[in-house]
Amino acid sequence: MRYYQYIQNGTKHVGVEDESGQVTDLTALNSQIGSTLDLFKAASITGSDIDTVARGILAANKGAETVSAEELIDGAQPDKHGVTLLPPVDAPEVWAFGVTYMDSMRERQAESGSPDVYAKVYEADRPEAFFKATLERLQSPFDEVGIRGDSTWDVPEPELVFVTYGGKIVGYTCGNDMSSRSIEGENPLYLPQAKVYDKSASLGPALVTPETIGDPQDLAVTLIIERDGKEAFSGQAHTSEMKRGCAYLVDWLVRHNSVPDGTSVMTGTGTIPPPEFTLAAGDVIHVSIEKIGTLTNTVVVV
Repeated sequence: MRYYQYIQNGTKHVGVEDESGQVTDLTALNSQIGSTLDLFKAASITGSDIDTVARGILAANKGAETVSAEELIDGAQPDKHGVTLLPPVDAPEVWAFGVTYMDSMRERQAESGSPDVYAKVYEADRPEAFFKATLERLQSPFDEVGIRGDSTWDVPEPELVFVTYGGKIVGYTCGNDMSSRSIEGENPLYLPQAKVYDKSASLGPALVTPETIGDPQDLAVTLIIERDGKEAFSGQAHTSEMKRGCAYLVDWLVRHNSVPDGTSVMTGTGTIPPPEFTLAAGDVIHVSIEKIGTLTNTVVVV
């Protein structure tokens, strides 16, 4: 099942999309479900999972009003007058892992004056992990994402994101890890400035449970960038190409490091535009992941 968080009539709601593509407002059926974290808490208390909790609420409210997921998402676009989509989980922390794809390692070597460090990380047991964002810094679907005003080479990074609860993976979503390649390329120690700045991270549109995802290492990831209404770049990767899978990454994340429930983790990118391409204000970025959906954002200079 897929879960959405959105604002409707000034109030936050959680919607669940069933196998038929219809979305039911769980908050309207049970006022105690005000966020997807509330669902995870209920599942933890009952020793189940959020799909079981949601199905129980739906079973107790047969005939509840629904809307198609397509209509919900279409109505959330800026020029429409539907709901306002939010990140699908109130992630108190967002972390990211880098150099998880061979292509990513090669591209970071090419941009850097210290290429050996990336090869060493790619081959090492310990992955590269860094802090990416807090909830307040997260951008929603159809929101703006930023490129730094002091950067000359900027790209989006389409990434599978996993969500944790109790230190375990409980769901997945799409992520856009905005990056300054010019700043990171100057010196690997500039990574935080290349990665962490205003409007540098976006999640959405849906949180998808492990039951629906199946094998997270068997998903197609697509990036499309539009400029002036035309396709300026497109590329595709596959999570099977990850050197380190999600289970491996979460194990390293929580080693000697307690993360709060809802922490979301970007798992690296295998799709990077070529050196001659850089983002510009007004570009529209679409990150699509099989079984999850499409995360769309518009670029601004910050």
